[in-house]
Amino acid sequence: MNIFRHPEKSEWAALVQRPRFELHALEQTVQKIIDDVASRGDAAVRSYSKKFDGYDAGILEVSEEEIGTAPDDVSAELKRAIEVAHRNIRTFHEKQVQRPEVIETVAGVHCWQKPVPISKVGLYVPGGSAPLLSTVLMLGIPAKIAGCGEVILCTPPGSNGIVDASILYSAGRLGIDRVFRVGGAQAIAAMAYGTESIPAVNKIFGPGNQYVTMAKQIVSKERVAIDIPAGPSELAVVADHASNPAFIASDLLSQAEHGPDSQVLLITDSEKMIDRVHSEIQRQLGSLSRKEIASKALNNSKIILLNDQREVMELVNMYAPEHLIIATRNYSDLAEQVINAGSVFLGDYTPESAGDYASGTNHTLPTNGWAHAFSGINMDSFFKKITFQEISRSGLINIGDSIITIANAEELQAHSNAVSIRLSHNDDA
Repeated sequence: MNIFRHPEKSEWAALVQRPRFELHALEQTVQKIIDDVASRGDAAVRSYSKKFDGYDAGILEVSEEEIGTAPDDVSAELKRAIEVAHRNIRTFHEKQVQRPEVIETVAGVHCWQKPVPISKVGLYVPGGSAPLLSTVLMLGIPAKIAGCGEVILCTPPGSNGIVDASILYSAGRLGIDRVFRVGGAQAIAAMAYGTESIPAVNKIFGPGNQYVTMAKQIVSKERVAIDIPAGPSELAVVADHASNPAFIASDLLSQAEHGPDSQVLLITDSEKMIDRVHSEIQRQLGSLSRKEIASKALNNSKIILLNDQREVMELVNMYAPEHLIIATRNYSDLAEQVINAGSVFLGDYTPESAGDYASGTNHTLPTNGWAHAFSGINMDSFFKKITFQEISRSGLINIGDSIITIANAEELQAHSNAVSIRLSHNDDA
């Protein structure tokens, strides 16, 4: 990891830059894939699956038989772990559902907001080198709680065309309606435009690599809604002189192993913590099965030494990390200063992995600084909130003059007339 000691504030913006991609070339490449899928449907999906993921996709949809037999290939231990995660995620998300409340804003004027589930949603679950069964739970559970009418799932299989059994088991456990063995930008395009096999949806959810993220952003311009810009994973850890360097190193590596384009930061006011954490990283890295991937991510990563905790939190909020761990003695005080972050983990015994899997919070979070404006996935993500209002004649009398005055000020006479004609109407006539 690159080390920066007491950088000037003028240098901070450059320090918190994420790994950069050639976005113009990336957008052109992804746009071609999207246009081709929109034009040729399944044929294009199969072609890109062969080109990028190395498998011949005959039948794109995973059969009910494949889903039904998946439990045979999942260990009892993993099934138990999935049940724990399922229970906690469901518990946390169920509490977020709001019931409609009728509000009388003035006598005779009643307004309310009704959450209506999105009819058709598409879930993207990354696969490939690391099949993320946890993402099935994080997206599928709130979709089912919300009552979305149709829930489909796209995920890349292995080179043999077989989807990981743990993903299929989780999808079956949740009652996902249909599963497709398709990944990458072509999966996003298929869910946006629809193909002979894959239905078009109203909203697409899920994290992915730079191609998936770009595809989501492109299709959201005119075709379909998306959840959030969720790209390569990232983590910032705040530490002081009393933090546990082994814990910190394990957290940094847990995000670095996601992919070579991930980024992790250690931000501290303690000089001695730098060498301790660096040594722990080297010690732990050697035993990781994905050490080569983690090593590449560490090249994008930084240790930043600042003067005090005030500066530390200022830089954290400038960075707006997807994941933030505060592992200081006064973590509760510092937590109150967080204004930009996707999800925050407090204290020595709250690893980021807990949020990834089983604590109950959602792990689909805004990356690349989008936490300045976006929240992570929650129950609101799966609803449209439609407002209703009912006004009695006396209620319209109470607000009518205000409506007419404002409408006239805007020179919109028909708006004014829509009120005045009602108020002049004699119900007894």
